[in-house]
Amino acid sequence: MKILIADDHELFRDGLRHVLDQLGGPLTIVEASDFNQAVETAERDRDIDIVLLDLSMPGMSWNEGIQRLKDALPEQVPIIVLSASDDRRHVLQAVNLGASGFIPKTSSSRVMLSALKLVLSGGVYLPPALLEQGTAGFDGGGPLANEHAVSFLTPRQREVLALLGQGKSNKEIARVLQLAEGTVKLHVTAILKALNVNNRTRAVVAASQLGLTTPDASQIGR
Repeated sequence: MKILIADDHELFRDGLRHVLDQLGGPLTIVEASDFNQAVETAERDRDIDIVLLDLSMPGMSWNEGIQRLKDALPEQVPIIVLSASDDRRHVLQAVNLGASGFIPKTSSSRVMLSALKLVLSGGVYLPPALLEQGTAGFDGGGPLANEHAVSFLTPRQREVLALLGQGKSNKEIARVLQLAEGTVKLHVTAILKALNVNNRTRAVVAASQLGLTTPDASQIGR
């Protein structure tokens, strides 16, 4: 597995390397200290599996930086934001721009590893405090999610959405609901269309906004 760490603090990159060693298995880590280096690395190394990105780096605004990275990387490569700030506005803006997760730098190494494993398995990790506070002001890439949109979902799709809201991957949802993983993927596609969002990260936020789930993300790593 190849991981790109993009952070302008060498000490943090070194510390993160030690944490990532605990993931196990062959691991290649490439580094960037600003947004320009991160984009150049993404364009050069086409086998990157995941990006860990700090928002506060030189080179360009973080909004532009995430968009440039998304354009440079293969579509399936997740970007996880690592930031010293867990400002809800920054989290939601990062989600809007396509981030697959947001891990505060204040998180323990255990939480960080569990969050990374969750994202690598196809799930989503957002700070529990964010989901518990609600998501007022989040546009989800379209109109705010509402009960009218949810009324188009079947009971089974509501169950899938509730589990999405807990950040679970398709494989985990399939196991919990005793469904084939392919069936879960079809349900997820229908949910995204009904909620007018274009990725599962936004669906997680929408599920929380609608009160369809009590997030269990706080249990991650326990």
